[in-house]
Formats: sequence, C-alpha cells, structure tokens
Amino acid sequence: MPDIPTTEPHEILAGDTLQWKKSLSDYPASGGWTLKYRLINASGKIDITAAADGIDHLITVTAATSAAYTAGTYTWTSYVEKGSGASLERYTLSTGTIIVKPSLATQTTGYDTRSHVKKVLDALESLLEGKASRDAQQITIAGQSITKMPPEELLQWRDYYADKYQTELAKENITNEKPAGNRIKVQF
Repeated sequence: MPDIPTTEPHEILAGDTLQWKKSLSDYPASGGWTLKYRLINASGKIDITAAADGIDHLITVTAATSAAYTAGTYTWTSYVEKGSGASLERYTLSTGTIIVKPSLATQTTGYDTRSHVKKVLDALESLLEGKASRDAQQITIAGQSITKMPPEELLQWRDYYADKYQTELAKENITNEKPAGNRIKVQF
C-alpha cells in the first residue's frame, strides 16, 4: 500500500477509494477534535468525517461511497469540531477546490471524455473547415435568429480556445509526471 498523502486531493475519480491524513497539533483527534469536510456545488453537497488515528485525523472514503459522487467542480471547506450543543466549538481550517471526475469503468459506450474547452475548440474548427451543418451555422431561439460569426471572429475564438486547451494538456502532463510540453528550444 502506498504512503498515505497528507494533503487534500485536487482531483478524484468517483468509484475510487480516497484516503489522506491530517496532523493538526492545535486540534488533535486524541483531544476530542473531529475533522470534517464539506464539498459543495450547484448540484449538491458531500460531507466527509475523519476518524481518529492516534493524534492524527485519517480521512477515508470507500469506493462504494465515492461511486455515488456526482462529477463536477466542488468548493470544499475543512473544519474541526469538539463538544456539542451549547458547548460546541467549531473552527474553519482551510478551503479549496476539488474536481470529481466520473469513473470511466462505469461508463457505457458513447461517453464523451472531452473537456468543455476541447468541445468548443472542436466545434470552432469544424465551422472553420466548413464541415458544420447549416443548422449549426444558424439557429433561431424564441424568434431571435443567431447567425454564424465572421471568419475573423471565429479565428480569434479558435486561437483563444486552442491556448486554453494547450494549458489543459500541460496541466494534465504535469499531473501525470510528464513534461509539460511548453519548452522553447534554443540553439547557439
């Protein structure tokens, strides 16, 4: 079994077992403190409670529990509590963002794994190549007709999304311990 991380994950896969450990000298688990997490976004919330591991707090989420997590970006907060009722003490420790990704092991065929940025980039490139259908070039919503953008504007948006997509790829490479792919080679 690998070493247990001591920081919150930035990204998780629904259906995976999650585990990390926090050492909080001011709020030891052996002193009656309980570490909790709340993850929240527009579609729901996730509550996680750590277990005491000596003086440390061990956070474990079973695969069965995380399988029920809805994919999306969540804002999280961690806090400690001690006591109850009128004697309850509660202190917020930190906040952050976490991405819950769907488990590909449970997906059926036809699941689109592209990010929003990649989907928009592909659509713009399709329009520029003239492969888009007439319906994709013009749409009427509530009596308002929206017509395709001029080629110059499409090119600007394509370049914008191409840059954003390259940033996504670089981040993914760094996460997977590969070169970011954005090096500039110079020869003297």
